[in-house]
Amino acid sequence: MAPRPPILALKDVRLADGPRQLFDGVDLGLEPGVRACLVGRNGAGKSTLLRMLTGAQEPDAGERTQTPAIRISLVSQEPDIAGETLAAFASAGGAAAHEAEAALQAFGLDPQRGTEGLSGGEKRRAALARAFAERPDVLLLDEPTNHLDIFAIETLEAMLAASRAAALVVSHDRAFLARVTQRCYWLEDRRIWRLDKGFGAFDAWSARIAAEQAEALRRLDKAIERETYTFYSSITARRSRNEGRARKLAAMRERKGEVLRDQRRPMALAADAGGVSGQRVVEAKGLSKAYGERVLIRGFSTRILRGDRLAVVGPNGAGKTTLVKLLLGEIAPDAGEVKLGTGLEIAYVDQARAALTEEMTLTQALAQGGGDQLLVRGRPKHVAAYAKEFLFQDSQLRQPVASLSGGERNRLLLARALANTANLLVLDEPTNDLDMETLDLLEDTLADYEGTLILVSHDRDFIDRLATSTIALDGAGHAVETPGGWSDFTRQNPEFFDAVRAPSSPAPKPRAAPPPAPARASTKLTYKDQRRLEELEAAMPRLSDEIVALEARLDDPTFYTRDRSGFDAAMHRMTAARADLAAAEEAWLELEERREALAKG
Repeated sequence: MAPRPPILALKDVRLADGPRQLFDGVDLGLEPGVRACLVGRNGAGKSTLLRMLTGAQEPDAGERTQTPAIRISLVSQEPDIAGETLAAFASAGGAAAHEAEAALQAFGLDPQRGTEGLSGGEKRRAALARAFAERPDVLLLDEPTNHLDIFAIETLEAMLAASRAAALVVSHDRAFLARVTQRCYWLEDRRIWRLDKGFGAFDAWSARIAAEQAEALRRLDKAIERETYTFYSSITARRSRNEGRARKLAAMRERKGEVLRDQRRPMALAADAGGVSGQRVVEAKGLSKAYGERVLIRGFSTRILRGDRLAVVGPNGAGKTTLVKLLLGEIAPDAGEVKLGTGLEIAYVDQARAALTEEMTLTQALAQGGGDQLLVRGRPKHVAAYAKEFLFQDSQLRQPVASLSGGERNRLLLARALANTANLLVLDEPTNDLDMETLDLLEDTLADYEGTLILVSHDRDFIDRLATSTIALDGAGHAVETPGGWSDFTRQNPEFFDAVRAPSSPAPKPRAAPPPAPARASTKLTYKDQRRLEELEAAMPRLSDEIVALEARLDDPTFYTRDRSGFDAAMHRMTAARADLAAAEEAWLELEERREALAKG
């Protein structure tokens, strides 16, 4: 069968953004019903290409073609929701009223709700509902999963699968793209590369192309070297310039310059766990928290140990951030207790980006004490040099945060958090607005991080790759923890989120509390074990403090030269203190587990 012609296409498109060439011969086409992704780093021009496909932006050269009378719907990164009600907004583009209401309900929104005061996720769901209600021939989606919870993403996946529209999706969500795409377009080096397979094949394919490009650059380097030698030998020998060779050499050098300009240097992400925390990082028992009549958490207990990588998942509004703040001791539970371990140094990246104000400059956000320097993992560094590690230009240092894109704000928050040593790193929705290259680097950094990680995320692939355990909240007070990531949790608890996955169904009723256990005789540790437990609980913070003090002494660069014997003694004591702390923690854990087993009978 002959391939179908595209209903929307760009041919040999060129576009410059000031002195920078953005597109240099881009070809892209969508046939009826095809579902494709558009992948590329931040700033490559993906959103610009989507606007060009709608006809809202003209290229400098090339052409845009479309089948007459086709309907195109674009959901932008920052949708503008206007109108008296969501139903009015969703039908404003020509969708039938019943189609608009059905699409809104599918995304868990009340059609009669007003458009004021919507959260980021609600705005995104409203914009998606409107696009599907319009029953377009072509659907263009720019980062559609940002600010959506996992269940809204699953709804989007199902609606894309059921739609007859051709779709082009810009997204960093690997799990989402793997489920919905049949073709990949890669915007790289100012042109488009095409793969006629789903996103699951993208990594191996793009790595192969990158290797070929690196080899082509190596050959270009060798050709320039040979041509330079021949050119200047010719000048020396004949004292006459070969103009043809001069033009050829200049063209080769210009081409190399273009390639190098297009190559973005990698971010210099690093996370330093600093001093060692106690073996027990957080001990939570019987936590409950409600706001008014809304119970978010009821009777939840957990123990987080040093080196754990804990993911917290659930629908928007289920209480994930509340649980994290309870575990960190930032808010008090209505019932239950939280004990924090010893020697904790905490860094927290907040999804609300509350640490950033719109008017502060990038320099002020990084050098929080003023001036043009900051401490980066204990060492002074100029703010411009540190900002470059996170891909910021010198020209941005005096710009306000309000001028930064979503991805740039997320990079700025990561830069602030990772400048400090922290043995407990808390990341609340860190993947929003980051491109895949940055996400991969962040994932590698966290995989090598030696501290404890608490991660709140809706990115299923990110969770699966990092989490050693997952806590799930259903929004009705229930919390369950299982080993592994998202896929492990859903396999072990297939019905836990059933009510959440049907947003148009009635709100879930609280499950009946289990019947009380029959009374039993009190059981406890022996007097000797109880005394030992108390001694260990007193010794562990003392040993941790001693280790911190010894580390501070040994960090003095003059210590060894002025007092060699004192330096050796401090090193020996450091080794012994660490061994004593490890032994105390192991003994404490053993006694705690024994005490709990006795209490349970």
